[in-house]
Amino acid sequence: MMERAESGQKLYTRMRLWEFPDQFIVEPTDGSSGSALAISRADGSMNLIHEVPECSILRVPKIRTIFGVVGVLKLLAGSYLIVITERECVGSYLGHPIYKVASLKILPCDHSLNNSSAEQKKVEAEFSRLLKLAERTPGLYFSYDTNLTLSVQRLNTLGDESKLLPLWRQAEPRFLWNNYLMEALIDNKLDPFLLPVIQGSFHHFQTAVGRDIIDVTLIARRCTRRNGTRMWRRGADSDGYVANFVETEQVVQMNGFMASFVQVRGSIPFLWEQTVDLTYKPKFEILRAEEAPRVVERHFLDLRKKYGNVLAVDLVNKHGGEGRLCENFGNAMQNVASDDVRYLHFDFHCICGHVHFERLSILFEQIEDFLEKNGYLLLNEKGEKMKEQHGVVRTNCIDCLDRTNVTQSMIGRNMLEVQLRRIGIFGAEETINSHPNFDENFKILWANHGDDISLQYSGTPALKGDFVRCGQRTMQGILNDGWNALARYYLNNFCDGTKQDAIDLLQGHYIVSVSRDIAPPSQSAGLEAMASFPLALSLVLTGLFFATLSLRQVRYDLKHLLFSFIWASLSVALAAFVRAKGRLFCNRPRLHKPQR
Repeated sequence: MMERAESGQKLYTRMRLWEFPDQFIVEPTDGSSGSALAISRADGSMNLIHEVPECSILRVPKIRTIFGVVGVLKLLAGSYLIVITERECVGSYLGHPIYKVASLKILPCDHSLNNSSAEQKKVEAEFSRLLKLAERTPGLYFSYDTNLTLSVQRLNTLGDESKLLPLWRQAEPRFLWNNYLMEALIDNKLDPFLLPVIQGSFHHFQTAVGRDIIDVTLIARRCTRRNGTRMWRRGADSDGYVANFVETEQVVQMNGFMASFVQVRGSIPFLWEQTVDLTYKPKFEILRAEEAPRVVERHFLDLRKKYGNVLAVDLVNKHGGEGRLCENFGNAMQNVASDDVRYLHFDFHCICGHVHFERLSILFEQIEDFLEKNGYLLLNEKGEKMKEQHGVVRTNCIDCLDRTNVTQSMIGRNMLEVQLRRIGIFGAEETINSHPNFDENFKILWANHGDDISLQYSGTPALKGDFVRCGQRTMQGILNDGWNALARYYLNNFCDGTKQDAIDLLQGHYIVSVSRDIAPPSQSAGLEAMASFPLALSLVLTGLFFATLSLRQVRYDLKHLLFSFIWASLSVALAAFVRAKGRLFCNRPRLHKPQR
């Protein structure tokens, strides 16, 4: 077991929030002797106070218990305090409790709006609406005692001086979800209130193999550099940061030993996009193709610095629209490929189809040498390093969700078996499949992990999850995939644009100011978004339904042929209207001014 990383100043684990008319006061109630934090509701300014002000008939505060201060967000005319009002303990990591945020609350410090112009009030109201959406951010985790942003291997290499720093000082900025939100607290040197939060997933289980108890944990850390939703964040930016970049760490503990294996996923690392236009699968657009080699090089340079050797496994189709991305990725990798960086294309759909995922064994045979060479982290009973991971497999498909999760779960399973054989828990030919309870728990672990990442990026559980969860494709799983695909279509077109704006506000990717670039949409545009498109879409589906029913009746009555033609014509006309209007809606002006 690793030694506890004692930081210089403990975080407050429970607090009382006093909501006075003129200020918020956060008072530690976990037995700490620290001062309370006062935040002005006029301008968001902060200071420490020794006592909570006395209440009176005219100053009756609302009081609630909170479990952490996530940060403060400054907008156009006011600041907003973000706190954790409910938490759920989901397990332990390195011997410390891990909590999931069950409820976030965003509290306005916007009294200064009283003296603001009508234009400022209008824009601030739009931003406040986005923050309400941000309160429902899924997959947020935190710990008061250990650094969730670092893998076990990186925690193991921290020096003694670094371990004495506050947790936020130890954190990896890429995975610190509230990095931007903490800036005001950092400026005011409020270390006991600075709670690092990650977005991702955390799942674990225990199982017995003979007399040995095995504890397996799977933790995912989403990068905030190009964070967003499925169709609204694709590819890479000019600095090489990619959409949906996730570090996944599988940790196993048994008999005092600890082993860790890290994988990463991320979008194809050059500039490309899919413009939302109400088609089911918008065309892939490659932007500034001449910059692809430079962007790819920057991306892999960053990966090499952080993980060592890199094997890029590309799972996209060889032909069709995906084929263009595959060809450009492969060409750009020719300039990057070296002893440290390898590129491997594996046409998942061509080789595995939609049901034969066991053929991923073909892929494992091709990457097994890389995995053997670059290994995994292994610590003995004394916490001494016996092995170290020297490289990482980087997996991508188009969304880096469904094909990617199936593939990563296969790699994770094989590496866990290698680790258990190394420690002596498994025999030479023994596998996880040999232990039904172990096998079932492992499948559920990775299936839940895939669903979490998919919900955050696409709004639905992962597709192909039945194979990860059950070990085979099922009819129910195929039907679920069809439903989730339709749900993704709806969310991509009608919800994710606004959700993207909310994410960009929280992550500090955009400047908040009154300008034509961020003028809130007109009321009529909002009504179109809320009524015209979903209603028209429903009418299209209804028309197709009745057209199908009429066609089935043609053999009994030829007049149904006329009815089916009418219904089909109406559906086509409505679909054309929806698509035309959708292009205007989906391409409406959004937040554009980068903050940093």
